[in-house]
Amino acid sequence: MPRLALPAVPVVVAHPRGVFWLSPDGEIEILTVPEAVRRVRAAPVMLLHQPAVAARLGIRGDRFPAFDLLELFAFVRPAAFCVPTVRGLADALELPLSGSHDDEPEALLRAAQHLLDELVRLVPHLHPAKQSDAKGLAWLLARAGWPWSPAVLAALGAAHDQGRGNAALQIWERLSEWSDHAPEPPPGNIPVDPAEARRRLAEILGDGAEQRPSQADFASAAALAFAPRQVAGAPTMVLAEAGTGTGKTLGYIASASLWAEKNCGPVWISTYTRNLQRQLDSELNRLYPDPAVKARKVVIRKGRENYLCLLNFEEAFQRLRTRRDGGGDETVSLVLMARWAQASRDGDMVGGDLPGWLVDLLGRQRTLGLADRRGECIYAACPHFRKCFIEKAVRRAKRADIVVANHALVMMQAAFGGLDDGVLPTRYVFDEGHHVFEAADSGFSAALSGLEAAELRRWLLGAEGEGQRTRARGLRRRCEDLLGSHPVGQAALDEVLRTARLLPSIGWHQRIAEGQAQGDAEAFLTLLRQQVYARSASQGNPYSLECEPHPPVDGLLHVAESLSAGLERLAKPLRVLSKSLGALLDVEADELDSATRSRIEAIMRSIERRALTPLVAWRDMLAGLLAEPRTEFIDWFSVERIDGRDVDVGFHRHWVDPTIPFTKFVAEPAHGLLITSATLRDGTGDVENDWAVAEQRTGANHLPLPPVRAAMPSPFNYAACTRVLVVTDVRKDDMNQVAAAYRELFKAAGGGALGLFTAVSRLKEVWKRINAPLDAEGIDLLAQHVEGMDTSTIVDIFRAEEDACLLGTDAVRDGVDVPGRSLRLIVFDRVPWPRPDIVHKARRAAFGGKTYDDMITRLRLKQAFGRLIRRAGDAGLFVLLDPMMPSRLAGAFPPGVQLERVGLAEAVAKTREFLEKARVEEVSRPEFL
Repeated sequence: MPRLALPAVPVVVAHPRGVFWLSPDGEIEILTVPEAVRRVRAAPVMLLHQPAVAARLGIRGDRFPAFDLLELFAFVRPAAFCVPTVRGLADALELPLSGSHDDEPEALLRAAQHLLDELVRLVPHLHPAKQSDAKGLAWLLARAGWPWSPAVLAALGAAHDQGRGNAALQIWERLSEWSDHAPEPPPGNIPVDPAEARRRLAEILGDGAEQRPSQADFASAAALAFAPRQVAGAPTMVLAEAGTGTGKTLGYIASASLWAEKNCGPVWISTYTRNLQRQLDSELNRLYPDPAVKARKVVIRKGRENYLCLLNFEEAFQRLRTRRDGGGDETVSLVLMARWAQASRDGDMVGGDLPGWLVDLLGRQRTLGLADRRGECIYAACPHFRKCFIEKAVRRAKRADIVVANHALVMMQAAFGGLDDGVLPTRYVFDEGHHVFEAADSGFSAALSGLEAAELRRWLLGAEGEGQRTRARGLRRRCEDLLGSHPVGQAALDEVLRTARLLPSIGWHQRIAEGQAQGDAEAFLTLLRQQVYARSASQGNPYSLECEPHPPVDGLLHVAESLSAGLERLAKPLRVLSKSLGALLDVEADELDSATRSRIEAIMRSIERRALTPLVAWRDMLAGLLAEPRTEFIDWFSVERIDGRDVDVGFHRHWVDPTIPFTKFVAEPAHGLLITSATLRDGTGDVENDWAVAEQRTGANHLPLPPVRAAMPSPFNYAACTRVLVVTDVRKDDMNQVAAAYRELFKAAGGGALGLFTAVSRLKEVWKRINAPLDAEGIDLLAQHVEGMDTSTIVDIFRAEEDACLLGTDAVRDGVDVPGRSLRLIVFDRVPWPRPDIVHKARRAAFGGKTYDDMITRLRLKQAFGRLIRRAGDAGLFVLLDPMMPSRLAGAFPPGVQLERVGLAEAVAKTREFLEKARVEEVSRPEFL
């Protein structure tokens, strides 16, 4: 096989202590950043992850021409993942790589050659239709000026063969249709015996698996959540705390899969984030090793905004066809998204098989922006309805045994009485159950803000002033053709579109800042903003501002009353319109095909969820300004700011106890729930009190029957494999001292360290001070809010690079799984006390004052510490740079782990000594010999 010639361009790899530059003739140089910037702007270069390189070189805004290896990877291996580093790419391609930065440019050249050679080998084995698609897409890239296109065309043998040409972007033609099935009967009520659950667990683990008695005990406890319900509204709830290392995931999968098989109904397993859904999906390979069987039995369910919308994709394609210049970056993005969509398992763009780094490379608008993110789906009126990724997932979920969801989707589903089919699950498993409170808090809340109200106007009227750049053309397009011979419905639609103009329009943000409001909604927001700026105690910082609604500033009540009346004028014709659409299902029952019926039902649901529900909530909130505050709610005004710049203005309402609506809408309609986590209980040492906290945070205390309590301790010997140090001589308000502490501790650990921060500003200050010194020691430093990458990509890099360090905030602290030596040290900048905002003030008063503060803080420390030891053989230290750490919070750590209060020098010495000893013990184990 002839080897294809690589582009004769320099290769660049950027590190803090210098930029490695490999010239086309093989000369390696180490450049200063200014010199590197000058060169990359002068001529194209080969690199890996252009946004990250640009961030390291300090280049903002404009893109520079580059051969990005990740773009080539995305074309050759669509819907495949690699860690977006030189080592990660080398590992994905199974190429050798030394530990030296000097070898990295050469490694990129080897990777480029490997990918092109792989494409050459792949072509003969492709179906002719796929060959034609690949060639057509490559020619589109060539006309768009994609740097890799000459090499890719040569690899495809397409120099004189344009394949399908532009038609290759019509990806929907290659997708299969979903098919309808008879409605599923309701599931049965046969229980799962604990002994059965143990046997199923043993089958999943297989012969020769490590025996973990606590895992089998957990499977038995989980089985109790699948007992038949005895009284309506009184489900069986099992609260099961399973220490890290118990193996709780396979434990509840054993019980859930048995119940689903016995009763022919799905169990919904919910976790906190979409990335954790991906981890759970991977675990299910143990139960269903055959991919074909798993595809039938398991479905990942997320909100519609997570999936590629084929109509959005088609409209992007149609816009490209009108361009005469090849489309440039827009074409490159659409082609690489087409390659992904053709290979994707299910069209899931967030936490699915779309690499997070591809979003970084192409931009959110050209990737995630292709989803239905604004509730604009036209359902059966869409020409791609029968091939829709979302509709496929909905239908598969009805027949699946296991549905893997996330807490946000479950809350939304419950709030609206079911998703697309109006059916609620009867059996739930909530993993990461300590987040149920926060998920309910978010899901059962309301906000009358500029952004929310303007978005409702856009949903009703369409994208005013945006021409044909978007299909958001409003409610008229979605339903007018259905109302042709129904004057009442047509009149209601006309009135909706006329009245919707009371909502904020384009430019509202600037008008309210300048006191030039148009209409009651903008007038209300103007006075709200005035009140926040007049009352907030935090105007001297760049962060968001808030204040309590009472007493309101002069004129606010009058405007609120007028706005409330206007919102009712909008809600009234919406109700008439929905009723008119519903009447069609009766009057024209003998004429409507099933697709049209589904479309009508979907539009009615959308009107209820997207318009009527928020309008009712907003009117209730406005009425509250005119009366005594309701004790079950927390109301407040806010000005949301980013770096001191206003981005939204709003009136917010949350429940004081969000587990009340969680219990009403999720728990009570269910027959059984398992809520599990490694950190359900508090750590005061009072067993009953600690369980009471778990019941309070999950809503168990609002149910008629008491929950079943189960606790399985971790199998890890924390006293032997961990240390907790509190540094007493670093001033936490002196960022030079804080940065020096991070630097020396990270150096002592030799990398593998996670730095946690309570504020983004503190993270950035430390990063600026320690990035270069750590690089000089050969330690790569990653950071949220600094790198040109999303958080999940940064964590993937950290997990893969054994000696890297990572600086992060809450998103890294909660639920990130990094086993092994990649994480051996956690350093927290200070005690993570709750932010003393209006919401916390109200809950603090309701739930016990200072004891509530302590409980929240202990749970946060528990979660952070829980990142440290993930599997047998792990060892590490947890260091807190806060001399004010009170001893009463020590219950956050496992029994037998003592807090040691030491100076920084001693902490550095203990870190080095402990980890060196742990490493010696690790390599002495049999598997290393």
